Amino acid sequence: MTWLALRIARSALRHQATRHRYGEHPHQVADLHHPPGSGPYPVVVVLHGGYWQRPYTKLVMRPLCVDLVRRGYAAFNVEYRRLGRDGGGWPQTFDDVATAVDHLADPGLRDAGLDLGRVTLLGHSAGGQLALWAAGRAELPAGAPGAGPQVDASRVLAMSAVCDLQRAGDPARALLGGTPAEVPERWAQADPMRRIPLGVPVGLVHARGDETVSVERSREYAAAARAAGADVTLAEPPGGHRDLINPGSTAWEVAAEWLSARELGA
Repeated sequence: MTWLALRIARSALRHQATRHRYGEHPHQVADLHHPPGSGPYPVVVVLHGGYWQRPYTKLVMRPLCVDLVRRGYAAFNVEYRRLGRDGGGWPQTFDDVATAVDHLADPGLRDAGLDLGRVTLLGHSAGGQLALWAAGRAELPAGAPGAGPQVDASRVLAMSAVCDLQRAGDPARALLGGTPAEVPERWAQADPMRRIPLGVPVGLVHARGDETVSVERSREYAAAARAAGADVTLAEPPGGHRDLINPGSTAWEVAAEWLSARELGA
C-alpha cells in the first residue's frame, strides 16, 4: 500500500458521512460524503460492483468517496438490493439505483450544498453497468423501470465495467430474470451495448491486467459508441480489477483525471 492509499484509508476510518434512506428496505440507503463549507459541490453518485450479488456492499467504495471529497466533490455512496435474500434483480435493483439518484433532489438534502447541474454517475464493475444504464434513463420508454428521471446526470464514468451483459453469463441472466430470448425487453433496456449511444459523455477506464472483466469489453463498447457518434473516451491504465477502487493506484488517478478534465469542460 502506498503512503497516499494508507493516508486515505486512515481518513476513511475517521471520516463521517450522513446516512440517507431512499426506501423502506434495509439496503435502500446511501451515504453522503461532502467537503466542509456550503458548496455548491459537484456530485458523484458512486455505485459498487460485485456482479449484483452478496457479499459486496458500498463499504468497498468508501475510501474512494473520501478521496473524492479531498478533490472537492460530494460523493453519494449508494447501496441497493442485490440478488438472493436482498430481493434484488429485475426490476428491484434498477428501481433502487434510479430512486437513489433522484433522492438527491429530496428537500431533506436542500442544505447539503449539492450542485445538481453537475452530477456524475460513477460505477465499478457491475456498478459500471448500472451507471451506464442510469445515464440513459431519459431515453427509456414510458413505464420502464427508471424512466422519467428527476435528476439528470451530466456524464458517466464506468470503471472496469460490465459493458456487455450477454458476455456476463449466468449472473446477468439472474439479474434480468431470463435470457435475451425469454425477456428481450429487459435486455434492450438494461444492456449497455443495446443502449448506444448515450446522450451524455462517457468515460471508460479499464485496467489492462483486469482478471475479472476483460478490457476487451470496454474496447468493444467504445468502438460501438464511437461508430454511433457518441462522446466516449477509453483509458487503459496498468493494474487489475480492484486497482480502480484503490485511491492510491495509478488506475484511479487516471479516472480522477478524467473527472477533473470534464469538470473544467475539457
